[in-house]
Amino acid sequence: MATQQIPVVVLAGFLGSGKTTLLNHLLRAGDGTRIGAIVNDFGSIEIDAMTVAGQVDSMVSLGNGCLCCAVDTSELDDYLERLARSAARIDVIVIEASGLAEPQELIRMILASDNDRIVYGGLIEVVDAAEFDDTRARHPELDRHVAIADLVVLNKADRIEDEARHELIGRLADLAPGRPVLCTAFGRIDPEMFFDRGTGEDRDATVRQLSFEDLLREASADRVPGRSEEAGDERDHLGCYACDHGHDHAGHLHAAYESVEFVSSEPMHPRRLMEFLDSRPGGLYRIKGFVHFDVPENRQKFVLHAVGNFLRFYPEPWAKGEGRTTQLVMIGSGIDAPALRKELENCRQLVPEEADENSMWGVLRYVSSREE
Repeated sequence: MATQQIPVVVLAGFLGSGKTTLLNHLLRAGDGTRIGAIVNDFGSIEIDAMTVAGQVDSMVSLGNGCLCCAVDTSELDDYLERLARSAARIDVIVIEASGLAEPQELIRMILASDNDRIVYGGLIEVVDAAEFDDTRARHPELDRHVAIADLVVLNKADRIEDEARHELIGRLADLAPGRPVLCTAFGRIDPEMFFDRGTGEDRDATVRQLSFEDLLREASADRVPGRSEEAGDERDHLGCYACDHGHDHAGHLHAAYESVEFVSSEPMHPRRLMEFLDSRPGGLYRIKGFVHFDVPENRQKFVLHAVGNFLRFYPEPWAKGEGRTTQLVMIGSGIDAPALRKELENCRQLVPEEADENSMWGVLRYVSSREE
């Protein structure tokens, strides 16, 4: 029986870039998605749910410094195990790294995990638009962090002029060729850019785990004594700082993304599809869906999961009565939808028996079993 894997997203960036604000926004805008968060209490954590973090297992707080320095692979597995267990019904796990953490170490630990219920969900590097040059001067490693990111979020982009913003986007594109760069303010990004929304199905209230909506309602009803409502110039009260100052949302930067769907009743040619996946166009962040190959011994459904350079196929049986089709959704920023569809149309296998077993080698290199 196939196990649904939980994506593990790494949220990185130097201190003050707005990681916590972005995480707050994801928690509030999840719309039924059950988010498990691993955060390290390194400095001021501004997540309202932290006030009741000790009451549930869905949030793990590490109070002893940056995550990659505090735990090794086996210890991280313990934390991930708590969030990925079936009873928790978590849809996505977000690791908010300390501003001093090395993102590549976090990625290494996730990829080295023995937990077959999780899958790497991408590295999101949050950059402070207003303080980019100063941050780069203090932390020259910023260039390396941006270079390995699967997605770059240019936060606080409303604090610089249009010309400076366009110039900075170009510089980030040079540091991370082909990677999408999203401009935003107050960390306001649609969660579906990072992960699929949960079903939000109402479960038996006597047995279900508290959702983050529950936690936030409790936190709002019982504020931490002495905590100022004005603390922090990036406060994300229901997603928007300016809403408390008489402004509407119309003038705010909301990071946009595009979603392109592709459906084919013809099978895909494995070699041509791999050529497409190996040379994905710039701005494409993740691909999800499933693929049909008409190749002997490989006619089962191949579930596809790709984020940045990470790619995996998961073979599993077709459901009884399910049509043999390919259905893919591509998500990114600044992508050319007609061109993507055209490229994938060219990957179809229009001639029966055109592809043989040898053509599957490229696909099989990225196959990972997820059988229980």
